[in-house]
Amino acid sequence: MKIKVFFISLLLSLFITPNVIAQDADKVLGYWLTQDGDSQVKIFKAKNGKYYGDIKWLENPNEEDGTTKLDKHNDDPELKKRPVLGLQLLKSFKYDEDDKEWVDGTIYDPKNGKTYKCFMWFEEGDDITLHVKGFIGFSLLGREVEWKREENLRE
Repeated sequence: MKIKVFFISLLLSLFITPNVIAQDADKVLGYWLTQDGDSQVKIFKAKNGKYYGDIKWLENPNEEDGTTKLDKHNDDPELKKRPVLGLQLLKSFKYDEDDKEWVDGTIYDPKNGKTYKCFMWFEEGDDITLHVKGFIGFSLLGREVEWKREENLRE
């Protein structure tokens, strides 16, 4: 009887554990208001299983003269022509189930044209505040910001 219960428990854990991990990993999906409140990023999961984030709303999508705000601080002359609205900020994050963090990704800052290594996490019991840390070299050095979850795309 004990062996039968053990095998049933083992089989159940094989089916339940991946779903729990996927739920934890996908907790980051959705819309996020950035730290300055001037942009909204939508984080999504790509077919490759990694997480990405695009700018979906800007408080000021245009320059003072009415032209579209462009990625003017980018070092690449071709990329300077692309609009900031729609820009992909977050790239190639994977979920680390042991540390409950999204790691090995990068974050692009259109305000200075730089790309940084990055990881993201939630504090225990909080899925409303996403901690985002960009860094060069070691993760001890860098800048941490907090993004707030939003239910919908801003208009």
